[in-house]
Amino acid sequence: MDKFALLADLGVVTVPEDCRLSTFSRENRRLFVYYEEAINDVNFSNPTRILKSGDKLGVQAFRQAVPSQTTSAERLEFCRRQEGNVLVGAQGAPLVFDQKRDLLPRGLWYSSLDQRERLWKDARGCYGVPNLVALRGGDWDFDLRCFEQPRDDSYAFFAFRDLSG
Repeated sequence: MDKFALLADLGVVTVPEDCRLSTFSRENRRLFVYYEEAINDVNFSNPTRILKSGDKLGVQAFRQAVPSQTTSAERLEFCRRQEGNVLVGAQGAPLVFDQKRDLLPRGLWYSSLDQRERLWKDARGCYGVPNLVALRGGDWDFDLRCFEQPRDDSYAFFAFRDLSG
């Protein structure tokens, strides 16, 4: 049995002309109850897959299907096993927020994954995984969670599939 199951097929997102985190922050910060300052272009400058304007990505959200906790490493491995998936790190969550947020089930944290060594490392030694948080009341947070911390079923994650050919 797989530890993860499809939660929502979000369809296709297209990378806009200016897909920098600084632009997303400037244009959308007011829409978030909490916005983590460390999610910026300097701290997340080296994603596994750098997105370019016009790139098309299929996006799916997956949820844990087992009662026990899972790790970020297990979630990454699941994404790697899916044909055509790419790891986009912090670049992914803003695309989903801008283009598909209305399709996300509420009450969950949605991780935008990347390899541990590509994530920002804070002063405590925690590698930050960007999370788009769909709060039950309709609000949003953009936050970080430690790569090393186990996750329960309140944490979903995005899988991005390259459709650009």
